Amino acid sequence: MELSVRNQLKAKVKNVKSNDVSSEVVLDVGGQEMCAVITTGSVKRLGLKVGDDVFALVKATSVMIMK
Repeated sequence: MELSVRNQLKAKVKNVKSNDVSSEVVLDVGGQEMCAVITTGSVKRLGLKVGDDVFALVKATSVMIMK
């Protein structure tokens, strides 16, 4: 599969909190936490669970940088 997303971050699933509609998936990206909110259906379809190796794909029209 080819994707246009250039920001592909290797991550590990650290936690998953789900309700009927949406899920909060906390990822460990090289020691930094990243949180994604996705549908619970997607969590089930992907079979996501704590400890899974995944990629976080980030496509944004706006990125803020702080120094």
